Parts: sequence; C-alpha cells; structure tokens
Amino acid sequence: MKKMPPPEQVIRFADMCAALGAEPRLRIVRLLLSAHPDGMIVGDIQDELEIPASTLSHHLDKLKNEGLVTVRRERQFLWYAANADALRELLGFLYAECCSRSKAVQPESIIIPISM
Repeated sequence: MKKMPPPEQVIRFADMCAALGAEPRLRIVRLLLSAHPDGMIVGDIQDELEIPASTLSHHLDKLKNEGLVTVRRERQFLWYAANADALRELLGFLYAECCSRSKAVQPESIIIPISM
C-alpha cells in the first residue's frame, strides 16, 4: 500500500486548487505561463485580461499567498511570474496515484521528467 501524503501537504495543494478555481485567477496563471520565465508587469496583465486594477490586485495577492506566482520589484514596476516549480509540484501530487489501481497506464508515461 502506498504511503499517504501528510495532511498539511494535502491542505496546501487544496488551497492552491481553490485559488486556481476562480476563472480570473486561472486566466492570470495561464497568461503568466505564456510569459515564463520573465513574467509580466501588472499594467500589461491588466491590459491583456481587461481586469480592473483593484480586482487584479486581489487576484494576484491570492495567487502569491498560495505560492502560485512570484513578484519582484524593478524600480516602480511590479513583475509577476508563474511559479513553475509550485505548479509542477501540484501536478505531480495530482498524478502521483494515476492509474495505480488499474495499472492501465504507467504513471511515469504521464509525468515528463524536467531537466534543470
């Protein structure tokens, strides 16, 4: 029998999934992934997704708090980037038990190793 992940890890990933469960936040993460690894400044995210500034700030804060995006300041600009490592961890968690009961597909064939 496989070892169950610790409850705090499950809670962390559930919180990440909840953050991604809002349509604007999912759109933000997809946009930031398209600009990976450099990221985008807030104004460009706002222009592209047509999200009002105050609403965008709320969504970016939620994504940052859950570790799904990172932020860095360069002079007067805030640059947001997708946290690819956190997203990779989340996907790995979701796929960890893939087909382990039915043996229909080998999990290794689904998860592509990432060379660093």
